Amino acid sequence: MVEHDEVNALAQLMTWKMAVVNVPYGGANGGIRCSPKDFYVSELERLTRVFIQKIHDVIGVNIDVTASTVAWISDEYSKFHGYTPAIVKGKPIELGGSLGTEAATARGVVFATEALLADHGKSIKGLTFVIQGFGNVGSWVARLIHERGGKIIAVSDVTGAVKNPNGPDKVSSLIYIYQILNPIPKEDILFNQINMRTYVFKDISTNNGDVKAKFIIEAANSTTVPEADEILSKKGVVILPDIYANAGGVTASYFELV
Repeated sequence: MVEHDEVNALAQLMTWKMAVVNVPYGGANGGIRCSPKDFYVSELERLTRVFIQKIHDVIGVNIDVTASTVAWISDEYSKFHGYTPAIVKGKPIELGGSLGTEAATARGVVFATEALLADHGKSIKGLTFVIQGFGNVGSWVARLIHERGGKIIAVSDVTGAVKNPNGPDKVSSLIYIYQILNPIPKEDILFNQINMRTYVFKDISTNNGDVKAKFIIEAANSTTVPEADEILSKKGVVILPDIYANAGGVTASYFELV
């Protein structure tokens, strides 16, 4: 559910993120307070279109470009202001989207990870990785890390976690291998049941002080609470912040504006 404080925090993060990667967006955030899983697609479309009807006067290409993975916003906004594909990012290619958008955030995560590891005299090849969150970003990160010779020993999503200390042999078999091997409680992906070196993650709190990773890559927004950050810093864990690590998505989205 969308919360007011969360929206404010994400707006600040987006502002800083744009500055870090030198993309000329201002940074903002907003949403509709509902549980999308409880609605049919047609209902979500109607919600989205009514939302745009209410805010179309305060968004625009030079005012507040919206972020969404659907074309409904572009279509609804065009009813009021004419064809304006740059009003929203994440559109289908046929409607002015950018090639590579689907993997852009994950690709940025991997590029940022490579840069961080290089500063420490390391590379992805030969290191072990744990990935918390296995949706679009997490699954693409897994593919890209595997291609570079990294070993993914555990993954998790909202339904649970699985581990495979040997890693997958083929990237195409990655998900299948984890589905049939060693299910574990999803909370355990953080702790000492798994000997991990680099951890690409979505959420970490003060209860996660026993994380064994040497590096943590924030692949999602606002993932480490300040108390956890302090604990991990004292342990010598290197954290790559979200405003840099996951900025690949907004960078790619910029090309939909220009």
